[in-house]
Amino acid sequence: MDVIYLKFLLKLLGKQLYRTSISQVKLNDKTSAAERNRICRQLRDRKFVDCTEEIVKIKLTPSGQALLKLDNTVPIDDAERKILQACQKGAIARSEIKFKSATTRDELIEKLIEKGFLVVAETRLKEVWLTDAGKEFLAKEYQPGSGGNLTFSKQMLGDYLTFIRKYFSSATGNGVAPSFTDKPSDEEILQLIIDLDKELGTENYLPIFHLREKLQPPLSREELDKALYRLQRQDKLEMSSVVEASLYTSEQLRAGIPQDIGGYLFFLIVNH
Repeated sequence: MDVIYLKFLLKLLGKQLYRTSISQVKLNDKTSAAERNRICRQLRDRKFVDCTEEIVKIKLTPSGQALLKLDNTVPIDDAERKILQACQKGAIARSEIKFKSATTRDELIEKLIEKGFLVVAETRLKEVWLTDAGKEFLAKEYQPGSGGNLTFSKQMLGDYLTFIRKYFSSATGNGVAPSFTDKPSDEEILQLIIDLDKELGTENYLPIFHLREKLQPPLSREELDKALYRLQRQDKLEMSSVVEASLYTSEQLRAGIPQDIGGYLFFLIVNH
């Protein structure tokens, strides 16, 4: 592995949960944002990192172009038609399509993409994080080659040593959150929340998507939600909504429990 790719992985070790916005991955003064993004995508192809990308530009597909030539009896509403019409002259930035609600606009764009009337013309990397494969590579597989010079700062070396200690501590069974094949009891779910919080260092403020990754399956989303509400009624658990939504992806936010008023319940807090 080239030194610059290794440095990208090591930079993630200094971030909470080994996750950060792509703009916070600083490689060196000579590495442009475009080069950094290329490195990120290549590491993603090798399964060492994963990342989210946001849609920057969209354009009409042939089906979308044909749809606009038909009369208004076509089963799309005025808002969807407005988006398609905005794309008639070519690829357009999503932000150029004006709606009162940007959330509504983005939901409609995704819906039109799913229907095949729009296609993504340009994306932008948003967040990047180290995968389990990336962690295993850094802990067990990487061997320095003869080419290239890698200069460790004290911070990078410290982050790497901390990572190695945590990794092998988990591998020996100390503090690693278990996986379930059978449906767990409410008490087992509560213990898993405690274990995940300790493992991830979330300081008794565990984002719910981490729990869903462990328990869905064997539980359905509805079954897990009901179990969390039961724990809440027993005063063993509290749940709170997210404040800084920009720190999380839309997929992670949707992993919360939707409320009639006020978004999602997102954080799990154990009453010790």
